[in-house]
Amino acid sequence: MKMKLAWILFLVVAVFNVAITANAQEKPTILVLGDSLSAGYNIEVEQGWVELLNQKLKQEGYPHTVINGSISGDTTTQGLLRLPTLLKQHAPEIVIIELGGNDALRGTSPTAIKRNLAKLIDTSKRSGAEVLLLGIQIPPNYGQRYAQAFFNNYAQLANEKKVKLVPVFLENVGGVDELMQEDGIHPNAKAQQTLLENVWPQLKTQINNAG
Repeated sequence: MKMKLAWILFLVVAVFNVAITANAQEKPTILVLGDSLSAGYNIEVEQGWVELLNQKLKQEGYPHTVINGSISGDTTTQGLLRLPTLLKQHAPEIVIIELGGNDALRGTSPTAIKRNLAKLIDTSKRSGAEVLLLGIQIPPNYGQRYAQAFFNNYAQLANEKKVKLVPVFLENVGGVDELMQEDGIHPNAKAQQTLLENVWPQLKTQINNAG
């Protein structure tokens, strides 16, 4: 009798644990694939816009978990190498792609950057994820022609690949001295809320549509 009772208790616990695991796996995930702008370069992790997004989702009552797959210094090529593993591990509902700036710093041709961004989009979509592309601008001192071709990539890809776009991720931040670090490239902690506000309206629409 005792063995039978113990077996029943074991089955109950096992079923309960399976239910918890299944529920955790069903929790929708948002993956941010970016560089230092999203990794929180030179600021505390909890101050970064990605962590602020995590808090925003909870405040708004969304069940989503945000995975920050961003690494400072990453290029689109490095993102392509890391993305398949991240997709397999987290099965995200939405992938936010914020890459390209470091490619430009290295003088990579806009055509090559666009080709890699297209592959990132295609790889994400094949996994079943929606994509949100964050447009990046670079200063004109790189050459007006180069800077414009680089910037145009994002709108062109959003149109060609039928994905959502935040046209200028650093809107109201880039070039604003009090919101930038001394290097003039990276936003400081005070800028992070503005970055979130730039992303949130489009992302919220995608989340609601996916639901």
